[in-house]
Amino acid sequence: MSSCSYCHQRKGKRPCPALGGTICSLCCGEHRMTRISCPQDCVYLDSGSDYQRKRLSEEFSPVRRSFYHELGELGGQKAVALFNLLEVITFSYFEGRRDGQDAEVVAGLQALRRTLSPLHIPSAPMPVFAEHLRKEYETFRKQNPEQIADLSDAPGILDRIVEFISVFSGSAFQSSRFLSGLIGYVTMEHPEIAAHLKRKNEPGHILLPGQSLLPPPAADEHTHGPGCRHHGH
Repeated sequence: MSSCSYCHQRKGKRPCPALGGTICSLCCGEHRMTRISCPQDCVYLDSGSDYQRKRLSEEFSPVRRSFYHELGELGGQKAVALFNLLEVITFSYFEGRRDGQDAEVVAGLQALRRTLSPLHIPSAPMPVFAEHLRKEYETFRKQNPEQIADLSDAPGILDRIVEFISVFSGSAFQSSRFLSGLIGYVTMEHPEIAAHLKRKNEPGHILLPGQSLLPPPAADEHTHGPGCRHHGH
């Protein structure tokens, strides 16, 4: 058996059309669509992507829950709603793409933050995802002005979201850890929302009425409501 055409150390166990030889499963899983220009019809793309998303979703879920709690303390429910909206937009945009990278998400959030600044002066055209993100945010904010962080609070919250994504993404070149974790999480934990978002939707109509990706309260957390004895006191 020949050696891996990428690392030249381990045995090549599967054919790699991009490298014109065989590749070990470790290099295939780690470098596909980033350092290796895989053809779209490669039989290992779908199965590999599904495995990566499932594995990273399990790592992403508890980190995500902690971050939601932090956002609630930082900016209340409106800050939480902003991140929830960004997750939905990001999932809807990248779910069907194999070549999506976390850098695109970060660049989009940074561009959105600049447009919310009173000192912003438009210059070069925005990246495609950044423009899509801006339009969706503006549409939702106009339709639901009381539900989401406004122009005064959103920039600081976006800075913290960018930091969170960057930390989870890691320092690897062309990383997609955040996207894989998010897409895997939504697909596994919220299949009905994932099925809805996989269909193409008009701008401003990507959210399901009465549903969101917000994590449920922890078992020891008390949520006030109409049936609560504390309600109204």
